[in-house]
Amino acid sequence: MMDRGSIRTVLIPVFAASFVVLSFGQAMAKDGDGDKGEAIYAKRCLQCHGEEGDGLGPAAERLNPPPRDFTLGLYKFQSSAFDADLPNDDDLFRMVRDGMPGTAMPGWGDMLSEQDMWDVIAYIKRFAELEGTPEKQIDYGSQVQSSPESVAAGKKLFLADDRCSECHGVEGRGDAIKKLKNDNGERTWPRNLTKPWTYRASNDPKDIFTRISAGIPTTQMPSFADPKSKKKLSIEERWHVANYVASLPKTEKVVRPENTVIKAVRVENELPTSPDDPAWDKASPTTFFMLSQIVGKERFFKAANDTISVRALYNGDKIGIRLEWDDRTKSIPGDAKAESIAEGELLEDAVAVQFPVKIPTGMEKPYFLMGDAAKPVTLWRWSSGTTEEAESAAILDAEGIDQQETRDAAAGFTAKGSYKAGTWRAIMTRPLRTEAADKDLQFEEGRFIPVAFFAWDGSNGEVGTRHAMTTWYWLLLKPSTGAKPIIFAVIVALLIGGVLVWWARSAAARSRSAAS
Repeated sequence: MMDRGSIRTVLIPVFAASFVVLSFGQAMAKDGDGDKGEAIYAKRCLQCHGEEGDGLGPAAERLNPPPRDFTLGLYKFQSSAFDADLPNDDDLFRMVRDGMPGTAMPGWGDMLSEQDMWDVIAYIKRFAELEGTPEKQIDYGSQVQSSPESVAAGKKLFLADDRCSECHGVEGRGDAIKKLKNDNGERTWPRNLTKPWTYRASNDPKDIFTRISAGIPTTQMPSFADPKSKKKLSIEERWHVANYVASLPKTEKVVRPENTVIKAVRVENELPTSPDDPAWDKASPTTFFMLSQIVGKERFFKAANDTISVRALYNGDKIGIRLEWDDRTKSIPGDAKAESIAEGELLEDAVAVQFPVKIPTGMEKPYFLMGDAAKPVTLWRWSSGTTEEAESAAILDAEGIDQQETRDAAAGFTAKGSYKAGTWRAIMTRPLRTEAADKDLQFEEGRFIPVAFFAWDGSNGEVGTRHAMTTWYWLLLKPSTGAKPIIFAVIVALLIGGVLVWWARSAAARSRSAAS
């Protein structure tokens, strides 16, 4: 058996050698070959970022936000200090490997080797003649772990003097009170902090701390580590704000891919008439992703809305659906404040629910983009109104994206909306059955009914075919359980019990007969 001294004698050189190997491997990984990177860039990056790295590639005009101009040497997400001349190489590597959520920049980690990525980074740095490493780095101090006390302190700092809420809103949903533009004059929208999947550098508290400390260069997101700023925060205060921001996402609204069915709950009383009525909480929300309409013209734009949450209630006469979606602006044409924030002409906000005219008997559904002549659809639509006209409700009969006919809000259809702190809620109600069975869906309990959704953000210039949308999902009117199933179960249990007793007695009698 080896003594401790012998073990030390053996292990110390091993650890030392391991450290040298690991350090050397890391240095080699960062020592990219720009000449090799040029070929990778030409194949993978040139289409967007351009031959000269100026962000003017062939696809650039159709991308929102536009591709990065590498010739400027400015990058939004860096871990070097706010006043450093260049980012860390690790910052560039992370962007190449993971991509940028919410943009056309994909993550290349599953297509390029680690060395390939370092090679292309070495080539990209040539466009702005970036050399060396930044001398100034973010001081993270001692991380403050998240706690109720830290979150409360962070919220207070977030709201104080409109430090963060001026752009991100009181509840962090990005409902700006001023129009924002980046250094190139392009329109930018503040991040909705309640949606972690939209963060372009993750919603880990350390990454949030990094953004608060370094700011986001080329945008109006400032550094709160800048000693010249009137809203400067200490290291500890920045950790509190980071913990508060990390607490904002509402887990009940996270989209779950397996959750494709809206379960309408039966109630015995009247349906709620207000979007904010607590009675809607009787039904669990189902949340879906929304995407920009890219099939019909006009298709090259980026929709503002990316999710919608749905609840449904019904009674013996009517069905009610509540739609909830985050919207940075309350778009009411004629309102001076709303018009000052809008991108171009201010239009109405709107939302629509789509149903087939008849419940399909098989798996085939109408075309998801407003049906076609063979399988038409019906849309329930609500619009926010203007300063001169109240909100409105309408039913649309559609046989395609360019084949729609509006009828008055007939068949007892009503819709109503409310806006608060960056969120719209709209409710729509209609009788379960109508006289126009050839035009209106007739709702049935226990049947899976196809349903889809559309949304328009008026401050983002969305109108007509410029909108966000979903594919088909399902709506299910869950039958009321009541006492009948319980009574039926009791009867079945009694019958089974009786059969078992009879079988046992019969078996015993046969046994006695055999014995005698």
